[in-house]
Amino acid sequence: MSKLSIPVGPTDHAEGRLDAPVTLVEYGDYECPYCGEAYPVMKAVQEIMGDKLRFVFRNFPITELHPHALRAAQLAEAAASVGQFWLAHDMLYAHQNALMDVDLMRYGSAVGVNALALREAFDGRFDPKIESDFMGGVRSGVNGTPTLFINGVRYDGPRDVDSLVEALNQVAQFALARA
Repeated sequence: MSKLSIPVGPTDHAEGRLDAPVTLVEYGDYECPYCGEAYPVMKAVQEIMGDKLRFVFRNFPITELHPHALRAAQLAEAAASVGQFWLAHDMLYAHQNALMDVDLMRYGSAVGVNALALREAFDGRFDPKIESDFMGGVRSGVNGTPTLFINGVRYDGPRDVDSLVEALNQVAQFALARA
């Protein structure tokens, strides 16, 4: 059973309450087709779980398979620097098949990242954050995307909405009972 090597902290991209009884961490790649399939599932799970769930996304661009994944992660991090990470995250998954630089420049503009800031991102400004996410994933046993962790423990079960909600609710009930 694999565990999260780096606990969720203030540098993570998180949605949901800090005191939520359950935290779901996804290591993802914006160009990965499996992550693209998981994206609407994660959104539905968040909606169903409400205040009981904190959702965290960490970058895990698999550049050997996905040539645009690093640039997409760089755009997401540039968007984070202007408070628009989740808007960029959603846009990248909504347009997963259009991740060329020209597309990313357009998305950057749409989320409030100017061309100069995006060029700086493409030149590596946010690479230490992306690398930190990636290496934390490697140390946690991530070897593909998407990889999920529930309250720090790797989840390898079914990834449909009902199965995930059931697993998250079980962990939430256990966490609330211990509180």
